[in-house]
Amino acid sequence: MTKKTSHTKKIAAITMARNDEFFLNRWIKYYGSQIGEENLYIYLDGLDQKTPAGAVKSNITKLPHKEEQVQKGDKTRILLLSDLAKKLFSNGYDIVIGCDCDEFLIIDPALKISLPEYLSNIKNRTSVSGLGLDIGQDLNSEATLNQAKPFLTQRKFALLSTRYTKPIVLFKPAIWGSGFHSVKGHNFHIDKNLYLLHFGSVDFDMIKNKVGDRNPSWKKHLKKRARTIELITKSKKRNHSKTVARFMQTLLRPIYDLNKPAMLGLKWITEIPERFKETGI
Repeated sequence: MTKKTSHTKKIAAITMARNDEFFLNRWIKYYGSQIGEENLYIYLDGLDQKTPAGAVKSNITKLPHKEEQVQKGDKTRILLLSDLAKKLFSNGYDIVIGCDCDEFLIIDPALKISLPEYLSNIKNRTSVSGLGLDIGQDLNSEATLNQAKPFLTQRKFALLSTRYTKPIVLFKPAIWGSGFHSVKGHNFHIDKNLYLLHFGSVDFDMIKNKVGDRNPSWKKHLKKRARTIELITKSKKRNHSKTVARFMQTLLRPIYDLNKPAMLGLKWITEIPERFKETGI
């Protein structure tokens, strides 16, 4: 539920990254334009990590890298980030956005309202999620990504993904589950006007290049991203309803995890609204 307020609350955005300067610079540019770069808090996984070129006012902390399998590493990172969010709340922040550096939370441009203003108007929630859109390349019609241009001018389709319908916005201290996929001890709420855009599958060549220097567990993880590209490329129907998908994900839960959304295993492809280009992502 939203109720109009007379001011914008203090919002921070946090992430953790390793060897991902391309997406991290995009992340800094987008969230910095939304809430002010001085309110971005970034953990770099490795003392050897290069400070992103786009970081001018961001708060960057380099941590010693620990080589771990994907699952264990995810748990380590999310505990660090949940603790960081708790500290930011104690330091005066009202809202904390936590996400990976290839994830971008947007407010539907049709509302003609800024993301900070919209989030500031949300009441009585521990967290909220946007509907997850896993943006992918159509190999039949879309060229290799031009990294100098906005993503959404080059990609038209997305998988309606429960995996990226994630409660990344906190309004009070809480502990995220691995990958920001849940909030421990709390249900999730999918806001009808918010979308979480994931770009890890935005380009097939980019995925192939990343696979080359990762350990076996990370290679398996990256190959899952290529699955989104395959689904989009082979899909016959690409206009599945976002509203219906949101309704299903709100009502349905997987038996093995009642604190996450489900969609009966359906792999629905949807067209990205033209107005989303207004976000500049």
